[in-house]
Amino acid sequence: MKKLFIVGNWKSNKTIAEAKTWLLEISNFQFPISDKREIIICPPFLLIPEMKTFIDEYKLPLKLGVQNISPFGEGAYTGEVSARTAQEFVTHALVGHSERRHYFHETDEDVLAKIKQLLRYDLTPVLCISDMKQLAFYLKEDDVITANAGKIIFVYEPPDAISGGGAFHAIDLDTIDANTAEISKMIGKEVVTLYGGSVNPENAALIFGLEHVSGGLPGQASLDAETFAQIIHG
Repeated sequence: MKKLFIVGNWKSNKTIAEAKTWLLEISNFQFPISDKREIIICPPFLLIPEMKTFIDEYKLPLKLGVQNISPFGEGAYTGEVSARTAQEFVTHALVGHSERRHYFHETDEDVLAKIKQLLRYDLTPVLCISDMKQLAFYLKEDDVITANAGKIIFVYEPPDAISGGGAFHAIDLDTIDANTAEISKMIGKEVVTLYGGSVNPENAALIFGLEHVSGGLPGQASLDAETFAQIIHG
């Protein structure tokens, strides 16, 4: 049985009070947690310290990740959070999300720099891949991904499949499986690859059951504790 990774991306949502309510609600659901299932929540930066305290105190089977990381180390980089700072609170970090590219004009070079920073501090990059041309550039430009592929979680995340405005987009299971398989083929070894884009309770089991998919990156559907618990159940 393959290990499943489910990464909830809260984006710019929730206050501290709302986050604590979510954690209390999720703790009431009996969801299957074992060495074959890993649940990671990526909330806004300012929520993370208190969420970590809550998770540790109540021994919840959840890990935390950041939604972004600085491409630089420590220093005079106003507004940035370094990997060295983040590693005190989290184990994972989203990198290369299409919304970061679209709204904040992040480049492929930025993504590679962030991956290097994360690996330096033993944080797991959750690397979002919009298309195979993007991955081809990474692999041609630098060997950091190939050399550390076992330390990276990959996400096939086509931008046109990302849910928004309260609606989930239709999915093509054959295309998802083919593209997740292609990621491993291009890297030259089997890697952990998730799917991101309109993952919800109605399609989670179908997506997670695909041969080359090892979990999902729900965004909108991770904001409600009951909905997220249903996804975890698959």
